[in-house]
Amino acid sequence: MTDRPGDIHIDDLGAPVLTPMQKMVTEGFAGADVRFTEEAVLQEARKRTGLSDFGSDDFRERLSVWCQAVDEDDELGPMGQVRFFGDMVRYAANRLRFHDLLRRHQQILDIEIRKPIIIAGLPRSGTTHLLNLIAADRRLRSLPYWESLEPIPDPSVTPGPKEQDLRYLNCAGEHQMLGQVAPLLRNMHDLAPDHVHEEIEVANLDFSSYQPEWLAVVPRWRDYYYAHDQRPHYEYMKNVLKALQWLRGPDRWVLKSPQHLEQLGPLIETFPDATVVLTHRDPVAVVASAITMLTYGDRLRRKRVDPPAVAAYWSDRVERLLRACVRDRELLAEAQSIDVLFHEFMADDVAMVERIYEVADLEMTEEARAELGRYMVENPRGKHGRILYDLQGDFGVDPEALRKRFDFYYERFPIKAER
Repeated sequence: MTDRPGDIHIDDLGAPVLTPMQKMVTEGFAGADVRFTEEAVLQEARKRTGLSDFGSDDFRERLSVWCQAVDEDDELGPMGQVRFFGDMVRYAANRLRFHDLLRRHQQILDIEIRKPIIIAGLPRSGTTHLLNLIAADRRLRSLPYWESLEPIPDPSVTPGPKEQDLRYLNCAGEHQMLGQVAPLLRNMHDLAPDHVHEEIEVANLDFSSYQPEWLAVVPRWRDYYYAHDQRPHYEYMKNVLKALQWLRGPDRWVLKSPQHLEQLGPLIETFPDATVVLTHRDPVAVVASAITMLTYGDRLRRKRVDPPAVAAYWSDRVERLLRACVRDRELLAEAQSIDVLFHEFMADDVAMVERIYEVADLEMTEEARAELGRYMVENPRGKHGRILYDLQGDFGVDPEALRKRFDFYYERFPIKAER
């Protein structure tokens, strides 16, 4: 592949050279004292919200496993620890606000989630671009990043325009700071406040998802997650979406998460009238992209960066996701599902959305086409610069040897190998 102007190769993944800003930030976290206990998390959430009703107590066992798993990650640095603990507190606080809202408005549970369009595909396989493109159609309800972080507003705060919402302002400030501390993350996955995000954030109110694996080395949690039926947690997530729909329409959702690939059964049982969109990309390219992004972030959150270990873990994790997808693909009715090949999607983005709309029985109106067209103009591919990946040089991984690991997937779907 020929390098283009603006192409970037991160040449210090294994031996990071921190910028002055990165040094200042990591040194600022150096003295942090984090206690990973269930009660420490819940106490801080109660303090933050002034509330005490978490709903069913079954989540406490899962929260305890999160705490134990992250506490066992000896290489997680102070910044990584503080951010992981902060995320757990945020999820617990969001859970408190959700159950407080339900107590005051029990009719929320009667809301119907009608014929959602749900995207399931590997991370780095075009799911984010597809989600944000479809979400440009204002007939559909989606979950912007700022709202996903704090989905239930503080009832004591008078509602106002988004730009005056403290949740939005907090997210915008965080985005600006992250852009200064880790500027290349936006080239790989830009989490701007209005960026449409995954419903995994609201699923985390029930403390059962694969999300902790992206934040720390937590095999204890991974194994616990695999050993438990995720249907109750998908149902919980659906109820949170009902609350969000009650707070603000429209009433037809577009959703996405890579986790759905290994939970197609729970997904379609929870959303039986959904249109499920499965994206497919060369898993070697996916692994290269994902582990480069993760390893770049590790310079801030971990005491030591270990590219080969990251490559080994996520090669295995991607294989697990894909084997589950191949196993369960037939659970999805042909009339309610569509396979989207990455190279075909990249060749004509809007045409692929039109194919999805046909399956979803959603008319492609002239207004919708114009909205999608505006999104494409305002968000050209690689607008922040393209990151180059080097599996062999940066991670010691032979791309062709890795590709053989996924033969079962290439045999099932006509995926184009990327060199």
